[in-house]
Amino acid sequence: MGTRLLAPAVISRQTRMVDLIDQLAPSEGYTQSLLDGVTLMRSDHALARTPALYEPSIVIVAQGRKRGFHGGQTYVYDAQHYLVLAVPLPFDIETEASPQEPMLGMSLRVDPTVTAELALAVDESQPHQGVRPQTMFATPLDERIGDATVRLLEALMSPVDARLLGPGIVREITYRVLSGEQGGSLRAALTQGGHFARIAKALRRIHSQYDHELDVATLAREANMSIPAFHNHFKIVTATSPIQYIKAMRLHQARLLMIRNGLSANVASERVGYESASQFSREFKRMFGRSPLEEARHLKNVLNLASPVRQGATEPRVLAS
Repeated sequence: MGTRLLAPAVISRQTRMVDLIDQLAPSEGYTQSLLDGVTLMRSDHALARTPALYEPSIVIVAQGRKRGFHGGQTYVYDAQHYLVLAVPLPFDIETEASPQEPMLGMSLRVDPTVTAELALAVDESQPHQGVRPQTMFATPLDERIGDATVRLLEALMSPVDARLLGPGIVREITYRVLSGEQGGSLRAALTQGGHFARIAKALRRIHSQYDHELDVATLAREANMSIPAFHNHFKIVTATSPIQYIKAMRLHQARLLMIRNGLSANVASERVGYESASQFSREFKRMFGRSPLEEARHLKNVLNLASPVRQGATEPRVLAS
């Protein structure tokens, strides 16, 4: 990717963002901020392509570069571009970072109720008729979102500022994203009815009830679709089948349980709905390239997560920065 000249104000803003995240996230991995739903990310080393799971979120990178791979597309998010996901989505990521220039970023969880309310309000002045809904996109970081991000990071330095000012700034950033260059596709994803909305509802159910018994016939019936139609539209939204999505969700959640809570592979597999430990181990290794024990050791070393994340922390559901 070629280097482009940046205005002094942009450089100054980026430098401030880097300095603030460096203070707020001194250790590799994920640091829960003082504000629920806002997580800081840091990686001091490059990380090869690996499966990840993101919640609906806005991901802003101040330094370093990340690439997401999904559905045959590559999404680059760095100091000039941010990433947005409208639904919970497993995909592959890789990270460019070094001890001299660590990857420093921040994830804001998308609150579907607040975001849909803002999306409807924005649509009154910026109708999105004919805009195709998108589950995921990377788009340039403009001045207003950059300035709001700096203000949010500054607020996170103080418990009082975080509590009193933080939620309003998060709402402002969400509004700026919705009214931005690709905001129409996100608004369409959040507010349009039809097939996308029904699949998004199914995804939210799978995301919150991955440890329950889930079958495609029931999900299709709840979406008011035939099973073939449900399969077809599900793949359009997620680039995978319902069964593969459910499997990926369970495997990612099991990995989180092993890393965050120190659970064994057997206990984690039971918690996410597997009846066979051997099947879990086979499918885990097929997805992550390592056995559950090897993967837990690897990530604890890479992400400095030797101690369980404290209860209530809200990582962006990704286990590689």
